[in-house]
Amino acid sequence: MKKTKKILSLVLVAALAVASFTACGSKKDDTKSSKKTKVIEINLTNEEYAFGVDKTQPELLEQVNEFIDEIKGNGTFDEICNHYFGDGTPVGVTSATLDTSKDQLVVATNAAFEPFEYTQGDTYYGIDMEIADALAKKLGKELVIQNMDFDAVCLSVGQQKCDIAMAGLTIKPDREEYVTFSKSYYNASQKLIVMEDNTEFDDCADVAAVEAILNTKDSSVKVGVQTGTTGQFYCEGDDDWGFAGFKMTTTGYKNGSLAVQDLINGNIDYVIIDSAPAKCITESINKLQ
Repeated sequence: MKKTKKILSLVLVAALAVASFTACGSKKDDTKSSKKTKVIEINLTNEEYAFGVDKTQPELLEQVNEFIDEIKGNGTFDEICNHYFGDGTPVGVTSATLDTSKDQLVVATNAAFEPFEYTQGDTYYGIDMEIADALAKKLGKELVIQNMDFDAVCLSVGQQKCDIAMAGLTIKPDREEYVTFSKSYYNASQKLIVMEDNTEFDDCADVAAVEAILNTKDSSVKVGVQTGTTGQFYCEGDDDWGFAGFKMTTTGYKNGSLAVQDLINGNIDYVIIDSAPAKCITESINKLQ
């Protein structure tokens, strides 16, 4: 009986190991799981990021615009960016608990957009989060950060549930239905992510060359984007920005990391997301391959 039990135990351990590998989707094809991704270093779009302020708070908008001028003029903005793009160290930001009896600055964000906003445990990091912390201190208010899906960020401000949206927001006319945009504080673009061994874009010198290739793809080709972002509008088409869109099937994700992981898993063919997150995500995920 002891021998039989031992054999059964070994069988169960083996079965659990197989189930674990299958569930992770990483051991079914060892060659595929070891592959890395790369960013095609061509700007597909040109955008401006700004903060979305509650329309009923014009005084706050004025204060935010003055603050943007201040931090860009005195070097604070460059210092914050250096924490994420240079040799600096990111500074963690802690959110207070929402309390309507206190004087608070309530910020709506989507903390899945590194290096602009992301979390480690209960602590927030990112360019926008450090700016939010500095802004709250400048205004003499307690900072409250409300983390939510990206496509709910502007809506929450429009409904006066939050004072300001700080979430790597591109200035876009339809978002002005809910918020008033501040001055621009950052220039951004969309970039294409492919598997490292993909060579079809290697000879591309500009966006026209990249788009010429993408325009040859039909609906059987899948491209991943972060839902509600410029990447989705660029792929699906948007009249406001003059994006013609592509015939490819667009798949939306809550964040860029999930899209890139699905690319590695072979479920989609490309990812198109903002340039700074594209760099951070690919570098981070590639270290794990």
